Amino acid sequence: MTPTRDDGSGPTGTDSQATATSAATRRDDAPSPDVSGSTNDGDRTSSAREPIRRRVLEGAAGAVAAGTVGTTGSVGATADEPGGETVDRTAARQEADGLPLLDGHVHLIPESTLGRDPLDADGLVAWMDDNGIDRAVVLALDSPEAYPVPASSPWILEQVEPYPERLLPFCTIDPRTIVYGEDAVEELLERYVERGIRGFGELKAGVPIDDPRAERIYELCAEYELPILFHTDEKAMMDEVGLPRLEDVVASFPEVDFLAHAHGWWAHVAADVEEADLGDYPDGEIDEPGRVPALLERYDNLYGDLSGISGWNALTRDPAFGQAFLETHAEQLIFGTDYIYPGQEVPQLELFERFDLERSAREAIRSGNLEGVLR
Repeated sequence: MTPTRDDGSGPTGTDSQATATSAATRRDDAPSPDVSGSTNDGDRTSSAREPIRRRVLEGAAGAVAAGTVGTTGSVGATADEPGGETVDRTAARQEADGLPLLDGHVHLIPESTLGRDPLDADGLVAWMDDNGIDRAVVLALDSPEAYPVPASSPWILEQVEPYPERLLPFCTIDPRTIVYGEDAVEELLERYVERGIRGFGELKAGVPIDDPRAERIYELCAEYELPILFHTDEKAMMDEVGLPRLEDVVASFPEVDFLAHAHGWWAHVAADVEEADLGDYPDGEIDEPGRVPALLERYDNLYGDLSGISGWNALTRDPAFGQAFLETHAEQLIFGTDYIYPGQEVPQLELFERFDLERSAREAIRSGNLEGVLR
């Protein structure tokens, strides 16, 4: 069954070019994976500096989160689970693995919308308790393209305050806010940092991903050492087939860790991408690896957020490819659910039963990678 999208619509972005002036650290120490695609950019020079944070595992990286079951999409999407039946999971089964699990992508919503009930921090933590979740990253939704009901950064910070050991807040600032001046944007971000944000996201604004206004946000996140979780599709943080704009951004800001999410990113797990796929869930076996594995291989500051229908679809449309992809890129993949409303089902917690991974790979995906980039 083809998943049905019902997320909010946004304006089409205008062309905007950003020149890449410095290359991100290339993971030259990594073996060439079977799931790597051709990058056609072999002449790009690697940065000589060491990565800001090496993605290595040093035991269990703190207490973190476990999840739940079913289907979730990018924010606002609903669908039947691609690639298989939903599997019931209990807290006991999740805890049996003995590894912490950090959910790197959840939301809180203040009002009903799209036929869904609101979700506050109390409800989220109750859901986490029911499913053995230790901690979760709570993402703000400030842009009109993000969701019909905004979940503003100040509201998110207020909501998570009673749960400092459970909920990790991210903030957002729409790049178009710069119309009020760069100083206003910097003051706002500094205020959020002082209140304890751990990262920036979900960045889901109706501008190209290399828009100069967005680039100012990236510069500020570099200054404050904030990872950025972004959503790219046909109407938010837009790019072209092949992700040339995204690569310019990642290469131009090597000191920023970028967490890539949604259709426009995950469609590129395969090489045969069409423009329509940037807002859809391509199916079928993967004959040739695409830009996602190639970019992960090349850039040490780029991660794949496995949440949502798009993330699950990328793994399960071709299970054999999904297995190899998880094994090869385990140190740059982040577990998440995109949980956003009560009663929602998510498939991601089947991941560690469905795919046979070494303990070190499970630990990296479940918690270690994200712990390594949080502020």
